[in-house]
Amino acid sequence: MTNSRLPHDHGQEMEQRLEEMPSTEDFQTVADIFKQLGDGSRIRIFWLLCHCEECVINISALVDMSSPAVSHHLRQLKAAGLITSRRDGKEVYYKAAETDRAQLLHHMIEDLVEIACPSAPENSVKKEIS
Repeated sequence: MTNSRLPHDHGQEMEQRLEEMPSTEDFQTVADIFKQLGDGSRIRIFWLLCHCEECVINISALVDMSSPAVSHHLRQLKAAGLITSRRDGKEVYYKAAETDRAQLLHHMIEDLVEIACPSAPENSVKKEIS
């Protein structure tokens, strides 16, 4: 759209803005990351893995969910590149990926919890773990 003009010129130089706009694929990547926020249990699991490395059985106990349900969320988080895993014998351990994407999402979750739930009891736990 760099060589065409908009039907209505509102004096906002939108053609220049469109040249700076990220690609459609970039916006889809962002949307895929935000999909991870669509489930509170997945957010809890991700938050936990930002603070420790754990196996499925222990994650299940920590978030009071079945192992299959936790495994489902772990697959989604791993597919999104937000967590990594390593095998030690028969056990597989998960933790947050050491990427800008994972760190940004972690900080965003913590900031939103603090803003939305300033008196939530888990905030005191969060500060102790951090």
